[in-house]
Amino acid sequence: MKKSLIIIPTYNEIDNIEKLIRSILSIYEFTHILVVDDNSPDQTSRLVLSLQDEFKKNLFLLNRPFKQGLGKAYIDGFKWGLERSYNYFIQMDADFSHDPVSIIDLFSFCHEMDSDLVIGSRYVKGINVINWPISRILLSYFASLYVRIITGMPIKDPTSGFVCYKRIVLETLNLEKIKFVGYAFQIEMKFKAFNKRFKVKEIPIIFTDRINGESKLTSGIIFEAVSGVIFMKVQQILGKL
Repeated sequence: MKKSLIIIPTYNEIDNIEKLIRSILSIYEFTHILVVDDNSPDQTSRLVLSLQDEFKKNLFLLNRPFKQGLGKAYIDGFKWGLERSYNYFIQMDADFSHDPVSIIDLFSFCHEMDSDLVIGSRYVKGINVINWPISRILLSYFASLYVRIITGMPIKDPTSGFVCYKRIVLETLNLEKIKFVGYAFQIEMKFKAFNKRFKVKEIPIIFTDRINGESKLTSGIIFEAVSGVIFMKVQQILGKL
């Protein structure tokens, strides 16, 4: 896990972030964590700052002045890491929907199995989701099917937010031209990497719905994803992806 950076965007995650940081660093003592906080009203960033005294070499904070969206948070995190010497970039949610124990699986497939982009997938082997209502499961599953049909990507969980990128993927993609900010951001990154012929691998994970805090999913984010997939496919056809 050396030379790896775990990027965690936050907005009002004070109930989860300390526990998550401690959980990750208790397992992976050599990895680094970058929290990208959008000026959370609940003072998430202040809590992270207080933890930096304890984890001086492992924990970093990128403060942004206002809420700018998930995609932009990851882009800023990627840029921060690319300015330094990291070779692997792992993105994950702050709400424990992604199990820290599974981080090593993403990293290992990137590092040892010659994959450029490794996706922690809810759907590569059945449906591995805990505590979601059936309506949310159906929405997510059929949204993934819709993306596969439109884009032609053989990826069963294109909206997954638990991903490991090799440095070369982020260096090759033009991060300045990443357009979307919600679930469409997750699709866009994978589609552009797939279009560049990077080696993409899906591995099964167990996804558990958050216990603390509130979901950031909105109707606007859903609409962006639905319309964004068509936009991206047209861009690919025109050679502008």
